Amino acid sequence: MSNKIVLGDNQYGKAEVRVVKVTRDTDRHQIEDLNVTSQLRGDFEAAHLQGDNAHVVATDTQKNTVYAFAREGIGSPEAFLLRLSEHFTSGFDWVTGGRWEAESYTWDRIQAHGSEHDHSFVRNGQEVRTAVVVRDGNTTHLISGLKDLTVLKTTQSGFVGYPRDKYTTLPETTDRILATDVSARWRYSTGLDFAATDFNKSYDDIKALLLEGFTENYSHALQQTLFDMGKKVLEAHGEVDEIKFSMPNKHHFLVDLSPFGLDNPNEVFFAADRPYGLIEATVQREDSGSAPAAWSGIAGFC
Repeated sequence: MSNKIVLGDNQYGKAEVRVVKVTRDTDRHQIEDLNVTSQLRGDFEAAHLQGDNAHVVATDTQKNTVYAFAREGIGSPEAFLLRLSEHFTSGFDWVTGGRWEAESYTWDRIQAHGSEHDHSFVRNGQEVRTAVVVRDGNTTHLISGLKDLTVLKTTQSGFVGYPRDKYTTLPETTDRILATDVSARWRYSTGLDFAATDFNKSYDDIKALLLEGFTENYSHALQQTLFDMGKKVLEAHGEVDEIKFSMPNKHHFLVDLSPFGLDNPNEVFFAADRPYGLIEATVQREDSGSAPAAWSGIAGFC
């Protein structure tokens, strides 16, 4: 065992910079709403070991850069993070890479007097869009995703054939409610021309495929449905190398109404919030590789 203590991997930056950009070039305003984290990697050894801040780009500076770049427009969270990564790695010689992350919140126009209002919005709570850019030297990894996308189907799902022991009480069923909160992240190929990619269009299409995949086929288990959803995305989007899922099984238990002299023909359920089954997996192309550097810093699967 060595007694020599050295500095290991490190990064730093400004976390959760909330920025809202309103575009007012016409009377019909546009709104973009992000939560951005910027973390720099590079030669910061002197700051840790000697208290020398000559290479420390202040976290406040990173925050202000987010606001200044938002003034020029956001476009998509992916494009915005790519711009930030290029700025910090090209503007400071000792910054060799970093990790930039964003959550994107959607606002829908309020329907007023039969039409969409020009400048009044209501928060869309359907899901939160996510994006991560990881840069290491000349290599840039880009991961898009979503979380908190709650889906449910009332039939065409069952769970049978599982091992049983003295602790097993769960009854088998061939007709149950299947519900989950989808968290998914998909990694684009490093060979993709990021500048020429419409990430908003790609996101909308992949979300639609995930939802469509959830509806299709009889589900023998949430694991099967997860794989079907990921396969559907990869078959349609050759620029995506892999997609990771974290999907809790939001259990709905049939309520016994017999004490009240009532039947329950699979219609009244108790929605349990915990404990819950948690299904996580990666669906990937056989020859794509895992790119662990891209996923560093992302807890669990998503």
